[in-house]
Amino acid sequence: MLLGLSLFFGLAFEGFYSETLPNRPGGIRTFPLLSLCGAALYGIEPHFALAFIAGLLVLGSWLANYVRIDLQAAGKPAEGRFIIPTSSVLAYLLGAVVLTQPLWVAVSIVVVTVLLVGSRTKLHAIATKIPQREVLTAGQFLVLVGVVLPLLYNLPPIDHTEITPFKVWLAVVAVSTLSYASYLIQKYVLPQRGILVTALLGGMYSSTATTVVLARTAQEQGFAPDISAGIVAATAMMYVRIEVVCAIFNLELARALIVPTFVLALLSLAIAFIIGRSGSKQQRTVTDPENPLQLTTAFIFAFALVAVSLLATWVQGHLGRSGVFALAAVVGFTDIDPFVLSLAQGGVATIGVATGAVAILIASASNDMLKALYTVLFSRRRESWLPALTLVVIAALSLVAAAVIPR
Repeated sequence: MLLGLSLFFGLAFEGFYSETLPNRPGGIRTFPLLSLCGAALYGIEPHFALAFIAGLLVLGSWLANYVRIDLQAAGKPAEGRFIIPTSSVLAYLLGAVVLTQPLWVAVSIVVVTVLLVGSRTKLHAIATKIPQREVLTAGQFLVLVGVVLPLLYNLPPIDHTEITPFKVWLAVVAVSTLSYASYLIQKYVLPQRGILVTALLGGMYSSTATTVVLARTAQEQGFAPDISAGIVAATAMMYVRIEVVCAIFNLELARALIVPTFVLALLSLAIAFIIGRSGSKQQRTVTDPENPLQLTTAFIFAFALVAVSLLATWVQGHLGRSGVFALAAVVGFTDIDPFVLSLAQGGVATIGVATGAVAILIASASNDMLKALYTVLFSRRRESWLPALTLVVIAALSLVAAAVIPR
């Protein structure tokens, strides 16, 4: 296995650098020899691996001398200057890896290495296209998932609520993942997208923000049917988002909402399709979406989730079920995600699943009314009546669905 993997590594390495660096060290003979040396030296004394370490030091001194001479040589290309010694060290380490680790570890290392070395041109092209702020944003996302979330594990629940700090941040991670994935698809996977695709993807992280963007586009370019259809389609994705979030944290609540959210989403998409077909096929542009994933935004969302949970607990204790419904109507005019998450993560334990489902539908109806108002205010065009009226009708249907849910 060691001989086969090292031969494959050397063969791929020579294929990648045969034309650009014909005189470089390493390849189909050197890499198998290095791997066999590493395995033999490790096998001589595996307890402390002193012979293996000594061989690694000798190899490192050889490679350091090679790099020194290469840097001093005038006119030599810099391509592969550090990839060559890195690959040689990896070939040497492969001997010990094959002897001590499961087979899949060695195979994975070789395959990933070959893919990275062979994709250097594509990877360099990607690196030049991605702005530095996107790299920083990806780092922030890793901080949210890999640093903050584990630190909050096993902490006690927040006073006067049913949720723990871990659940709060898990909700932040879940919503941020949906938002970030939608943003990356819009920005890099489908850059030449139409308005309808923009609305569908944008609605997955914020139907309200998408409505505002499309309404402003209508003010600049005119309120064509595709923009009206996009506003309605973004609202359809809001209902999909609600169902996904509930399914992640509370399957019972998701089951109670699956029929009304599915019907409302399907109906909204059907209306958007009908409105869009009545217009021309002209390709229109919208403003590129702003990256929704920022640490400040995440902290604000976490604070809002805790505040809404505390408020919902107080309202339910002092005003009962009617107070929860009134709160749902109010929070729908802001951001319904913290309210939905507070119910999915423990709020329904005190008010009941059916009451929680009704409250979420009331909040979604309020949010639809808010988007109808934004459509008129931000577009400032007479043609805004069609999408605005459609959103009002969808809001009314949400209230009807809330009324028919058995409690």
